[in-house]
Amino acid sequence: MIKDNQRHFNRLHVAVDGLVIIISYLAAWFLVFKVQGAISGLTFQHYMAMLPLLVPVYLILYMAFNLYTAKRVQGRRLEFGRIVQANSLGLLIFLGAMQLSRGNLDFTTNFSRPMLFYFYVINIALEGIVRNLIRLALTGMRQRGFNLKHIILVGYSRAAEEFIDRLKANPEWGYEVLGMLDDNVEVGMKYRGVEVIGEIGDLGLLLSIHRLDEIAITLGLNEYSKLEHIVASCEKSGVHTKFIPDYNNIIPTKPYTEDLLGLPVVNIRHVPLTNTFNALVKRCMDIVGAIVAIVIFSPLMLITTLAVKLTSPGPLIYKQERVGLHNKPFQMYKFRSMGVQNPRQERGAWTVPDDPRVTPVGKIIRKTSIDEMPQFFNVLKGDMSLVGPRPERPFFVEKFREEIPRYMIKHQVRPGLTGWAQVNGFRGNTSIRKRIDHDLYYIENWSVGFDIKILFLTFFKGFVNKNAY
Repeated sequence: MIKDNQRHFNRLHVAVDGLVIIISYLAAWFLVFKVQGAISGLTFQHYMAMLPLLVPVYLILYMAFNLYTAKRVQGRRLEFGRIVQANSLGLLIFLGAMQLSRGNLDFTTNFSRPMLFYFYVINIALEGIVRNLIRLALTGMRQRGFNLKHIILVGYSRAAEEFIDRLKANPEWGYEVLGMLDDNVEVGMKYRGVEVIGEIGDLGLLLSIHRLDEIAITLGLNEYSKLEHIVASCEKSGVHTKFIPDYNNIIPTKPYTEDLLGLPVVNIRHVPLTNTFNALVKRCMDIVGAIVAIVIFSPLMLITTLAVKLTSPGPLIYKQERVGLHNKPFQMYKFRSMGVQNPRQERGAWTVPDDPRVTPVGKIIRKTSIDEMPQFFNVLKGDMSLVGPRPERPFFVEKFREEIPRYMIKHQVRPGLTGWAQVNGFRGNTSIRKRIDHDLYYIENWSVGFDIKILFLTFFKGFVNKNAY
């Protein structure tokens, strides 16, 4: 079954990783001493004597960073991040050990530090490549019907439907749903080919007949009184059990759980940026990034300034009130792209195609997002961040807070110049609900790597706005 397959696969994976570490180490030695011609007081045999220590340490680190968990639903980005973390810690351990023994042993004194850094880079790259090749091979096997994980759902609900939807959309995960058990739906009813095969009371019989890999509890909210009995039956059978709650529209994808002396407390919303260290790191990135951007784009901003000034009377910079962090209003800067208007007339109005208020220069700078560049100064002031949900005008905030559930959560972080919604095409006159869904995903899943990814994607997807008029 799957458990045995996973055990054998993990052993093989450990052996492959050991081989990758050795190859990376040999490649680093070859680059430093053969290609670059570096001279060392140590021989090749001395360097190879480090391998019996190096390989076990790195394999233990890979285990500590959960690099041998099942790849069915583990993302590539998460896995690569763990590879980098494990290798970074390994490098620090060896450098620290050499520094502590420096002067006492000729071996550590003469050992090539550049070779260690080459090994660090090569090993990360090779591990990433090998693991992606393994992932592709496993995906191909599962799509052909091999190495499948057999599962039964207990309870027919929205959670069951959404779980089935995701399994059908991702056959590479390798799940085969044998059926559902429910007390309120007629036996034989199907959802996307998955049939209700009995009542919840039949679970014990099914567990004795079928060799299942997993059971997913997908009860509806009104049936949670049965949960304790079902969990007891599943645990008695020894089959791995997972619980998919029927309230995912309330609880976020990554809930924050506290342990109060054995009592689990689930926080409704986990916002990583409420952590002081995370907020400080992001703020430092914003300041450095804004300064660099201002320097790089200063010629373009100067040209835009002249174009706006020479083609339309009025101020160069347009200031508009927006709602930011903790619902506090601030003045957001833009290059003026419209003729000067009465503030009352523009307060609650969207721009439309061929809007007569937009100047010829304004059409260009709005389409290419050049009009947003003065917001780098908003970032320096602390009103905004480089990445985050786009801020909205107070009029629309009051409107949307009543119409769209969870809309106000976006104000728990600083608004951004660009964001996850924007690089996914939700800018301008697009679905507000989908935009908020993307904003909430960003807020709950923030990381430094996620910010870097969004900034990178902005260069390819975020500058030209087809919805800007």
